[in-house]
Amino acid sequence: MSTTSDKAAQHTRSLETLTNDDVGQVGGKNASLGEMIKNLKAQGVRVPGGFATTSDAYWAFIEANELESPIREELARWDEGEQSLADAGEVIRKLIRSGEFPEEIAADIREAYADLSRDYDAEEVDVAVRSSATAEDLPEASFAGQQETYLNIRGADDVLEACRKCYASLFTDRAISYRANHGFNHMEVALSAGVQKMVRADKAGVLFTIDTETGFPDVAVIDAGWGLGEPVVKGSITPDQYMVYKPLLEDEALTPIIGKQRGTQQEKMVFTNDASAPTRTVPTTDEEQAAFVLTDEETLQLARWGSLIEAHYDRPMDIEWARDGESEKLFIVQARPETVQSRVGENTIKSYQLKASAEPLVTGLSIGQSIATGRTSVIESVDNIDTFEEGRILVTSMTDPDWGPIMKKAGGIVTDHGGRTSHAAIVSRELGIPAVVGAGNAMEVLPDDQEVTISCAEGDEGYVYDGALEFEVHEADLEDLPSVATRIMLNIASPAGALRWWRLPVRGVGLARIEYIVNNIIQIHPMALVRFDDLEDATARDEIERLTQGFDDKREYFVDRMARGIATIAASQYPDPVIVRTSDFKTNEYADLIGGEAFEPAEDNPMLGWRGASRYYHTEYRAGFALECAAIRRAREAMGFTNIVVMIPFCRTPEEADKVLSVMADEGLVRGENDLEVYVMAELPSNIVQAEDFAERFDGFSIGSNDLTQLVLGIDRDAERLAHLFDEQQASVKQMITDVIERAHAADRPVGLCGQAPSDYPDFAAFLVEAGIDSISVTPDSVVDVIQAVAEAEANKTT
Repeated sequence: MSTTSDKAAQHTRSLETLTNDDVGQVGGKNASLGEMIKNLKAQGVRVPGGFATTSDAYWAFIEANELESPIREELARWDEGEQSLADAGEVIRKLIRSGEFPEEIAADIREAYADLSRDYDAEEVDVAVRSSATAEDLPEASFAGQQETYLNIRGADDVLEACRKCYASLFTDRAISYRANHGFNHMEVALSAGVQKMVRADKAGVLFTIDTETGFPDVAVIDAGWGLGEPVVKGSITPDQYMVYKPLLEDEALTPIIGKQRGTQQEKMVFTNDASAPTRTVPTTDEEQAAFVLTDEETLQLARWGSLIEAHYDRPMDIEWARDGESEKLFIVQARPETVQSRVGENTIKSYQLKASAEPLVTGLSIGQSIATGRTSVIESVDNIDTFEEGRILVTSMTDPDWGPIMKKAGGIVTDHGGRTSHAAIVSRELGIPAVVGAGNAMEVLPDDQEVTISCAEGDEGYVYDGALEFEVHEADLEDLPSVATRIMLNIASPAGALRWWRLPVRGVGLARIEYIVNNIIQIHPMALVRFDDLEDATARDEIERLTQGFDDKREYFVDRMARGIATIAASQYPDPVIVRTSDFKTNEYADLIGGEAFEPAEDNPMLGWRGASRYYHTEYRAGFALECAAIRRAREAMGFTNIVVMIPFCRTPEEADKVLSVMADEGLVRGENDLEVYVMAELPSNIVQAEDFAERFDGFSIGSNDLTQLVLGIDRDAERLAHLFDEQQASVKQMITDVIERAHAADRPVGLCGQAPSDYPDFAAFLVEAGIDSISVTPDSVVDVIQAVAEAEANKTT
């Protein structure tokens, strides 16, 4: 950008001359923009050019218009209870908007704007004018959203007017309240207006370089909407969401996009040619609603930029981005430190668990990981917030900073609109309360004054249940846990749940159940996708059409959703091994999937029927298993998660193993190639009796103690009258476990166990250690107890 004169530099600064050392002069937002232009431009990060007015210009404006005393008087009257916050704020803002820029400052701003216009070969360049408070965006104080931004401004007169409006927005009701609550002196905070080349956005959104829900540091989370970014930030739409695994971004041959979810975007904000109303909201097109906002290339580029910005600042970052619809280039328009998850301690983990089950009244995105109960307070407009009672569950369409006074009194929040980076989501995290956002119909379904339970402890979906359900809270201290030689691993089903437990001192996932992904995310029987044209059930066909919207090939819907789910679980423990068990639904469970009844036989005892390995090579299911293989291959090869180990369940004979391995090889999963290991579940007596034969075909064993107990004792796991006899600690079951460990070790094969017994019985964990088990995989809430039991057993074993 052209260099402004020395005189102009007293009141304006080119962004490219700024660094983070200039926060006191131009505020955190503008200083950060300059920091990125100066240090990251050479690495390809694009930031629009511009200039910032200085704090000196602000104080000169206040002094020239003799505003200090009246501002102090209005604030004192509010503080002493003589007038309302709304009245005080309105008076102050009107005073500032009525002020005039001193001639020298006005000339400096006009000159800086003229220089910027020349830089972009324009007579009058279009700009965004953003407020940047001098105490803004510090890691310990989140001032985001307290002041205003004005978009699509053109011409020096309009720029001056926008700067004046920015000054006034230093005294919005929410900004005054926020400073008062956080101990900032109102008259020691100045306002800098950042005047930045407008990005003519046809796509925009927010990027976090940390998982905003779990604090998992290795992912970038991107929210994206059509048009300008304002609706994404304010939460008036439910945007697309993308999640990228950052450590694998260095290999440009990989596409580690582990999450990709289309939002419900009925509207977007666009520019106009009307100076008095420079933006307006319009409906999105049918094509936009059916498509993802970002291409994979754009998603990866934003994630790479986020990683560069995070590395430069050496902390997790909250970044706003936009794509220029004319040049089709992406730009970073703001960056500030993330202020919630980056401050969470790592030594303790608190988990919540519902003790009762119920059908949810409302479902949306879960924010936070806690549970709360309370009575609803349905409020349609911020004008009615005075009716809100402390501790209630706030139910509304969306929130913005004006809702702050009641949000901090809420026990939980439910909104119809918004995504994980919306205002409601950000504030609920800061307050440590659960929120369900993007519910869609909460205001319609939930009546006022109804007692409900809001649960965000069940993965990436949040639920609102009728009544006050019982729940438990567990807190685990990780700091003093002993180290153990036995590998402790996790049993995981939900991809979103996998990221919740990244702080646990485990070394991989011993059992990733893909049934959860099929049942809860995909929902459709694989063969109903393979043979959709043969499906006669009209209801199932309609539902499949709805779910697979946007996928030209319905099989790709399965592969895409499965691959990303598996990759998310693999990312949570990378590079430690993640053992993915291929599907082990029973026929009755498969039949319950959409379109499933047409492809499943009726069996008297599905527990001992057509399940596990026997399905994979069968002509009636092989094409369905091929979809699983394609998903695993994509997660391993295209995304880069070579820590994925495949495990085959319920493999009855060595000959059956040969058939399954042959099918896998035909589908591109060749044992030994690309470091692929294949394990077998040791859950049938035949797996133990013929362990040497299975060891020739597989790289390891994982004991499924539930099925093994069922088949050794001859007890159906579902037989209620025989439940008292079902005991994994029976001597016969233990003998089987001891035998398979000895035989597998003799064949140089590792053995793990992924059953529930070590979690329930410390003595059983001690038995496994004594028997020489290599790994024990347990549920997350059992890790602390099992580690302690294993440590004691290992100590006893060596004495």
